Amino acid sequence: MTDKMLKFVNIGQQNPPKRDVGNRKDDFNEIYDDFITKKAEEQSSRCSQCGVPFCQVHCPLSNNIPDWLKLTAEGRLKEAYELSQSTNNMPEVCGRICPQDRLCEGNCVIEQSGHGTVTIGSVEKYITDNAWEKGWIKPISVNHEKDQSVGIIGAGPAGLAAAEQLRKSGYKITVYDRYDRAGGLLIYGIPNFKLEKHVVERRTKLLKEGGIEFIQNFEVGKDATLDQLRKKHDAILIATGVYKPREVNLPGNDLENIFPAMEFLTASNKKGLGDDVELFDNGTLNAEGKDVVVIGGGDTAMDCVRTSVRQKAKSVKCLYRRDKENMPGSAREVSNAEEEGVEFVWLSSPKEFKGKNKIENLVVNKIRLGEPDETGRRRPEIKEGADFEIKTDMVIKALGFDPEDLPLLFDSQDLQVTKWGTLKTDFDTMETNLRGVFAAGDIVRGASLVVWAIKDGRDAASSIKTYLENIEFKKNKVA
Repeated sequence: MTDKMLKFVNIGQQNPPKRDVGNRKDDFNEIYDDFITKKAEEQSSRCSQCGVPFCQVHCPLSNNIPDWLKLTAEGRLKEAYELSQSTNNMPEVCGRICPQDRLCEGNCVIEQSGHGTVTIGSVEKYITDNAWEKGWIKPISVNHEKDQSVGIIGAGPAGLAAAEQLRKSGYKITVYDRYDRAGGLLIYGIPNFKLEKHVVERRTKLLKEGGIEFIQNFEVGKDATLDQLRKKHDAILIATGVYKPREVNLPGNDLENIFPAMEFLTASNKKGLGDDVELFDNGTLNAEGKDVVVIGGGDTAMDCVRTSVRQKAKSVKCLYRRDKENMPGSAREVSNAEEEGVEFVWLSSPKEFKGKNKIENLVVNKIRLGEPDETGRRRPEIKEGADFEIKTDMVIKALGFDPEDLPLLFDSQDLQVTKWGTLKTDFDTMETNLRGVFAAGDIVRGASLVVWAIKDGRDAASSIKTYLENIEFKKNKVA
């Protein structure tokens, strides 16, 4: 064992410097500074190089984390990057937004032994940003162009990962997306303070330089049906994600100034990208000077409360029906939100929206946790007669996302869906009931993490490659 590792006994856990809360609340820049090389090497050297790397086991992409930590500790940064990107199409994205506290870092052996986890996400971000800076990241170079083409519907992380993998194999790739920029939720859903947009834009630019064609502002079902795309391409991948907001049907739901999370976040992100956003400019989707209440406890809710703080909201409250220990979102994001002045109203759920035309007050039920449900989590139960009111000018509902009706949208009634509205696929091949049409990401598994979308995109690309090779083999056999 090299003496460069196993230093967790003598060197403590250290994250990159976090910007002072007073400064970071005034802008949308990322809140963590970069590691300097010496600190990245030092923190990587804390890895115990354990025989069963639970960090890797709990990473959806099975990233070779101990190996690239060892290479980083030894100053072999180019090799560390090459190993990191061999299993992950967007390590610079995952290093920024993955909930490492629930995945790799949360399962680190030295974390479990009380020495504090290796700061895996920060090192991943560092080695990839360093690779971009040094010019080590190059466009895809195809040695043998193939005649077969693949159409990918959706330019989010699943679609982009699949596009890259298939392009490396020489296939002609066209990505269709209904928005004006590629990236999906990475561009319009996640705020800059977690993921600055140039990080996504340089990645999609690289894919374009590698020969992948992007067609933006394209709606399947309007500009072309799914069947028409099937005739144009040898295989199709549906990777649209899920965007339909879950609703809470309460009295007063039709009052003004009650918005779904994505509408609020998209307006903010578009403004940050320099677009004209009328509903933001006229104050409708701008939290400035308002008493804001966000309903929900996931990462999207954290994005909404922290965005509201930066838009200079008068006050920001977050309602969640369970307690802090049972929040589904990243504990790190909750901590950042608390530092920035967000007030969490635990064990509470909305009962009624009140106001004349616009929301003025929110009636809230007090909650207690009862017996565990089928998932093992204690059920929220309403405390009768214990409701109270919160003054608010703006409510943002961050209750999760459901799939849109794709058979209807795509004018493809034969496309089968599950009882949840997600696309029904073969478990092994990821192919839908329509031959040559595959699906990946949230549209199959439901709203989930970016890292799972990348994993699904890579797996779908592998299945599509096998499918196309079989077609080619049969064609050549007949010939």
